[in-house]
This record gives sequence, C-alpha cells and structure tokens, in this order.
Amino acid sequence: MDLLDLGGKTAVITGAGSGIGRAIAVLFAGRGAHAALFELDAGKGDESARAIREAGGSATCHACDVAEMSQVRRCFDAVCAEQGRIDLLVNNAGIAHVGGVLDTSEADFERVYRVNVKGVFNCLKAGVEKMAAAGGGVIVNLASIASLVGVKDRFAYSMSKGAVLTMTYSVAVDYAGQNIRCNCICPARVHTPFVDGFLRDNYPGREQEMFDELSKYQPIGRMGTPEEVAALALYLCSDQAGFITGCAYPIDGGVVHLT
Repeated sequence: MDLLDLGGKTAVITGAGSGIGRAIAVLFAGRGAHAALFELDAGKGDESARAIREAGGSATCHACDVAEMSQVRRCFDAVCAEQGRIDLLVNNAGIAHVGGVLDTSEADFERVYRVNVKGVFNCLKAGVEKMAAAGGGVIVNLASIASLVGVKDRFAYSMSKGAVLTMTYSVAVDYAGQNIRCNCICPARVHTPFVDGFLRDNYPGREQEMFDELSKYQPIGRMGTPEEVAALALYLCSDQAGFITGCAYPIDGGVVHLT
C-alpha cells in the first residue's frame, strides 16, 4: 500500500495561487486528493486550479480573505457541501515585512498580524470544527525559521510566525484525542515569485548580486524550492506520518543547526 497516497481525501490549501501553496496543491492533487484552493487573488487561484484539472487532478478555487472569519466559514462550508468532509488543511497564506521594531509602524504590525496570525486562527477554528465532527484530520501550518531563531530585520514577521508555531502546539495537544494531528513546517528562504519581486523592487540592477547573497545565507548554498516544501507537507499529511504531531520541521539548508 502506498502510504503517501491521498486518494479520496479533500485538502484545503490557503494561499495556493502561487509559490509554496501552489506547489502543495499540485502535489496533493497529483497524489489523488481533491485540492480546494483558498486564494485572495481569485485570478491566480483559478489559474492554479485549472492547471491541476488539465493535468488530470481534481481542484476548485474559493476566493477567500483568510483574515475575515465570515469568508473562511463560507468557504469551509462550501468545500464540505461539495466534497462531504475536509481531511487535510495546509495554512500557507501569509505576507512578509522587513524591519526591526523601530522601523515597524503600528499599521505594518497590524497588517502582518491580521493575515499571518488571525488568518491562521480563522482557518484553524473552522478546520478543527469540521475535522472533529468528521472523526479527525491532519493540519500543517507554514511557520518559518524566524519562529525558531533570530532573523535580522524581521520583527513583525517573526512575531507572526512565532504565533503560528505555538498555535500548532496548542491544537496538537488539545485535539490529539479527537484524531487530529497538527504540525508545522519552518522554511528558510525559498525561491518563489515573491523573492523575485522583492529583489526587483528593492534592488534594481542588482537582482543577481542580491539573489546570490540571499542564497548564501543557507549553509547548503542555495534557496529551497516550493516543491521541496511541498514534499515535506505531503509526508506530514500522509498516513506515513501517523505517529507525528506537535512538531516543527525546519527545511532550511542548515540554518537553524549549522549557523
């Protein structure tokens, strides 16, 4: 039996229009799951879902601002109505911010909190409710190495990912008895369209130089790929990982333990 097979399962993946979220949705659908993509940018979400269907997978897109509980509940209800239940939840949606505490405005702090903390809370609340009623499920939250070590000029972002880490522990211990597993993944830098846009906007003419510098931050000498993160998410959501809950997994090219 293929323990990495997700056939017959329904997976909600937030922020699945691009980058890590899209890679997770593509991989899960390729392993037999129905991928329900929650995406603020409906155009990107629709394009990702269409690509999955064209490749032979099953996917739908649900326009959703994860920071709005009413939208989150509406989308979870819609997925349950269509698919019967929700087996897997990957809380991937998030935003970044650069700056130390003195460079972080109140508006910056609240914007990051709204998406990265309240958004995860909203999806955990709705997801755990559905899973508990259906007899169990698996949750993977996307945290960051910034939840495990100090990262320069990432005050608000680190705050938010620290909250994701501890929410992971809380859900794991509170609902283990209801057959709900909850873990988190803590990536270092991953090469996504966001990175390319960040370099283009902040370092015009120096994109390659800064890309190389950011890559060298990882002892392994490069950034990760969305597909590598997706592979870890697949394992944690699979039956192969049935004895794992309440854990944080660095996928970081050696940053946490080698620097």
